[in-house]
Amino acid sequence: MVNRKLSKRFTRSLVTGAVATALAMSAAANADDTEIKFGGYVKLDTMISDYADGPAPSSDNIGRQIYIPSLTPIGGEGDDPVIDFHARQSRFFLDTKTMLDNGETLGAHIEMDFMLTPQGDQRISNSYNPRLRHAYITYGNWLFGQTWSNFQDTSILAESVDFIGITDGIVFNRQAQIRYTQGGFSVSIETPETTVTPYGGGGRITSSDGYIPDVVLKYKGAKEDLTYSFAAIVRQLAYDVSQTGNDETTTGYGVTIGLKYQLGMDDLRVSGTTGSGLGRYLGLNTFNGAVIDGNGGLEAIDSTGVSLAYRHFWNDKVRSNFVYSRGWADNDIDLTGAAVTEFTERYGVNLMYSPTKSLTFGAEISQAHRENEAGIGGDLNRLQLMAMYKF
Repeated sequence: MVNRKLSKRFTRSLVTGAVATALAMSAAANADDTEIKFGGYVKLDTMISDYADGPAPSSDNIGRQIYIPSLTPIGGEGDDPVIDFHARQSRFFLDTKTMLDNGETLGAHIEMDFMLTPQGDQRISNSYNPRLRHAYITYGNWLFGQTWSNFQDTSILAESVDFIGITDGIVFNRQAQIRYTQGGFSVSIETPETTVTPYGGGGRITSSDGYIPDVVLKYKGAKEDLTYSFAAIVRQLAYDVSQTGNDETTTGYGVTIGLKYQLGMDDLRVSGTTGSGLGRYLGLNTFNGAVIDGNGGLEAIDSTGVSLAYRHFWNDKVRSNFVYSRGWADNDIDLTGAAVTEFTERYGVNLMYSPTKSLTFGAEISQAHRENEAGIGGDLNRLQLMAMYKF
């Protein structure tokens, strides 16, 4: 009885303290002309995956959490389907907006989820560390911090049960940057990082030897039911091949276009990206940015990606998305070898049901295919279910 009374007193004290703290924070925020917003969502994913041409990855592999094009097994014997449950995509964010005495607005955003972290397993507690997604401040026309690359167009991302959906052929990248925006135009300098294929093939080399930031120019516009974006990137690819302190470098560049056309309630989303040395920007780094040539220098690898997504509303609560995405590289197999990936692609269709605006249940079936330069391929067939509540 004593313990129960103590427990009740402690609970009341804890709640009272939390409310008092929240009120104090709210009062301070109002005093400083600061608006604070907290939000996010809770999501459960259930995936049944059939790896048709190779064994399933281990349960802690990132390919068992989301679709990663480069991880589809090829050239082997398939095994029994595997099932996964996880809530790791659940996320939360905090936004602040402060009116300064000089008339400018200072904004801040920080967002975290629990995806792709190596800690934790499915044996007992399924405990996973949070990871940083976004962390940036805005002041006037400036942005400082980590967020979507200026080379990416988030408006063409399909509504998907999978984490991304049109992964193979799109630009998908978050990183630290400094960005200036004026109207529809924006320019940014962003983190440089080079991924390299060894001469003759082999494991990926990740190089942080670059000393010139990636530079992106972008324009976004709209006309009636059409929204569009055009972006171009120039980057230096760098790696100390001989480990002598002297970096080998070459230039990478690329362009991307994104279109979204509204068809009443329905919409069509299309993107196309191509360039030389794009590397990690396209298809979750399915293709490296450069390969080491026979003279110990770097040669940029050409790559291209396309995506298509059509969303149809059956009624105001039920809708479907039909998606296709493909990415491919023009590898010089005399340098890269024939084991490198030539292309990946994915087809998918889903059914989404939202009984209320904040609650959605979804089911999605998809088939993904990967093939290397030797013509050896493999398929991944997946049924994925979800339940998600946004707050």
